[in-house]
Amino acid sequence: MGNPTIYDVARVAGVATSTVSRVFTKPGRIAEATRERVLQAARELGYQPNPHARALTSNRTQTIAMVVSDITNPHFFELIRGAEMRAKAAAYTLVLVNAEESTRMELEQVRRLARSVDGFLLAASRQPDDKLVELAAGQPVVLVNRQVEGIASVVLEPWEGCRQIVAHLASLGHTSLAYLAGPTNSWMAVSRWAALRDAAAEAGMSAVRTGPYTPTVASGGAAADAAIRTGATALVAHNDLLAIGVLRRLADRSIRVPTDVSVVGFDDIFAAELCTPTLTTLGGAHSNVGRAAVEVLLESLGHPRGQGPTPQIVLPSQLVIRDSTGPSADQRPDPRRSR
Repeated sequence: MGNPTIYDVARVAGVATSTVSRVFTKPGRIAEATRERVLQAARELGYQPNPHARALTSNRTQTIAMVVSDITNPHFFELIRGAEMRAKAAAYTLVLVNAEESTRMELEQVRRLARSVDGFLLAASRQPDDKLVELAAGQPVVLVNRQVEGIASVVLEPWEGCRQIVAHLASLGHTSLAYLAGPTNSWMAVSRWAALRDAAAEAGMSAVRTGPYTPTVASGGAAADAAIRTGATALVAHNDLLAIGVLRRLADRSIRVPTDVSVVGFDDIFAAELCTPTLTTLGGAHSNVGRAAVEVLLESLGHPRGQGPTPQIVLPSQLVIRDSTGPSADQRPDPRRSR
């Protein structure tokens, strides 16, 4: 037999074609014995249901889209892997979309795919809150590393993590820090600065913010120059990519890390262990974030629009201490006099 059809399965199983269709689209409405007979016939024939035909009858495509702000950022690797593994386990296909740090492109892609996927995971979305609420009203949406009231989300928490950073720096004798901020429309950048500022005040440390900066290695030079002018003994970059760029610029200026200044990043990407010195950073199980986001989205698909739960899941972060942080020297040379 060539490519078996739904009619072949119905003939072998001794049921109507409509029954075969329901087995693959609405299995809960078919008696278990009948369902097993149809599935056995399908296995014998090597029949695979047509996903496009199934979508027409079930209004489901078995596809979800994950939109990331910048696909070149290694931070997203584990996030995507966790989401893809969970989607595959549920027999869903994960489509990856790169927004290229553009709110316009992100919005255009979501609108273009709205009829082709069952729902969206929006990772580090740069959209304003009201636009996200509008999008979520039209299709199932789960935010990743972003929180908006009334929309389901999964985040790797920044608040306790930032307190860990400050406590670590304070234990090393640092009394001042500079936060090298990420994009102004980044929810995580705003949250991290607020958490660092409050934790620093509690610890009796001063805290200043410079930026915003594009969260890339290339932006690290400008970020380092601005941060050094603040006189802070500890620099906390928005993410590891920016922090690595800062390390490079400090080395160019003969400013020693951590002897002269300490540097901390966020995300714990694989390169954090490969740079010189190795980077102290706040990380966490990013794959678990992606996995949980898919689970929340799949759960929402089982409820009528607007009637399902909107959980806001917060997963723990963890400070990974490496060589880029060290004691604040009592007689630290003024790095602003370096070349």
